[in-house]
Amino acid sequence: MKGISKKEIRVISDLEFKKIYYFNISDVKNHFKNKRQIINTIYTLRKKGRIVKLNKNKYFLVPIKARTGKWADDSFIIADEVCNGRDYFIGGWAAANYWRLTDQIPMQVDVYTTRRQGKIKILNTRLVFHRTTKKRIGNAVIIRIKEHNFRIQNKIDTKKWMKSRE
Repeated sequence: MKGISKKEIRVISDLEFKKIYYFNISDVKNHFKNKRQIINTIYTLRKKGRIVKLNKNKYFLVPIKARTGKWADDSFIIADEVCNGRDYFIGGWAAANYWRLTDQIPMQVDVYTTRRQGKIKILNTRLVFHRTTKKRIGNAVIIRIKEHNFRIQNKIDTKKWMKSRE
């Protein structure tokens, strides 16, 4: 691999060997002497496009098999990882498409959460955050996909949402 140091290759290959694609600093700290080295390595790997920052302390490792550095993952898993797996659910057209209530393929994933709002684009997935209450989050359903759990609005509430769109 051109432009990647031996230490960076060691970190990337160790994460790939363990099949850890979503990671934080504690997952790679055994390769470094101090926190400054960790921060510098993560910064350079982000600049080189081998790592994508998901939130304040979580990153996505672009696999080595992605030769051009471009990679995509399931948008529901990305949303779950950005929200650290808590206080959120996926709603809107993405939920309607998941429950087969529409054939329309969503252009974005609407994430309802108590903690943030706004729009971000990660790994070619556009996430739009909306504020909601803890009560509505409690009504969400937990579903497993590719050995990973995510929260999605239940089918009844999604049908109600669809009717309100008419």
